[in-house]
Amino acid sequence: MIDLVQYLPGKRKQTGSGWVSFNGPCCVHNGESADRRKRGGIKINHEGWSYHCFNCRFTASFILGRSLTFKARKLLAWLNVPQEEIERLNLESLRHRSIEGMIDSRKTFDTLTDIRFDDGELPSGELLDNTMPEWQYVSDRCVPSNYPVLRIGYGEADRAGVVIPFTYNNHIVGSTIRFLDDRTPRYINDFQPGYVFGTDLQHDNWQHVIVVEGVFDALSISGLAVMHNAVNDMQARLIRSLGREITVVPDQDLAGMKLVDRAIELGWAVSMPHWEDCKDVNDSVIKHGKLTTLLAIMQARETSRIKIELRKRQIVKGL
Repeated sequence: MIDLVQYLPGKRKQTGSGWVSFNGPCCVHNGESADRRKRGGIKINHEGWSYHCFNCRFTASFILGRSLTFKARKLLAWLNVPQEEIERLNLESLRHRSIEGMIDSRKTFDTLTDIRFDDGELPSGELLDNTMPEWQYVSDRCVPSNYPVLRIGYGEADRAGVVIPFTYNNHIVGSTIRFLDDRTPRYINDFQPGYVFGTDLQHDNWQHVIVVEGVFDALSISGLAVMHNAVNDMQARLIRSLGREITVVPDQDLAGMKLVDRAIELGWAVSMPHWEDCKDVNDSVIKHGKLTTLLAIMQARETSRIKIELRKRQIVKGL
């Protein structure tokens, strides 16, 4: 794989989460004025890279073992990577793909070929790092430090907030804005029908997947979020396509009990741990830590409809 860092602009900034920020070369090619505020961000690892521009909203990514996409080729050209280097990278990537990898890719294709989401746009903002005051809020909510988060001032009132990008197959497909004051609305969501947050957080060798309601719940335990107290048919099909043991963990309030009913209908396991002063997964992670929370979820996991209903009644009675 080519050393992409040598082609990045000299004036750049490394964030604590591993992202490199620099003036995005894409803006002038996408109808925007030249970026002067280092709104281009790239994260590189041994498997490839992911690029987001938070000005013109151009995105591109590359994963070793796959062909270079049209957008990835454009970005490399804008970074002045020689054409022969681009072609060499593409050939090396294809050679890297093993027979087992091709089989796995075919399995994924067979299951998910008709599950697609349109590329989305993010609100204009700055990539958050640990020098910014909003970092404390994100850290307190136990968001992993390597997940890209933006900070914004929104609208005429210039409300401060953070933006959590929604991705699917490492492409931006939507987002949620969480405002940091006490006014309503606290959230502005932009997501497509059937979308489930957190599929890109899952690892290939995991046998279980935990389904929760909120984005911060999912981020704090690397789970999936359906972003309301229901699961529609498209979401259910996407979750099943992962081929994992599914456990639903509802918020422990009246609204969350609707998610329990849907989980029973789908034949999924349900977990409602005996948490004191914790309404949801994120509350538990903040107070008790991720490992303790995951252990409590798995210990309280239940597949018996009768036992699930009994625990549900117990929670409702205590509200």
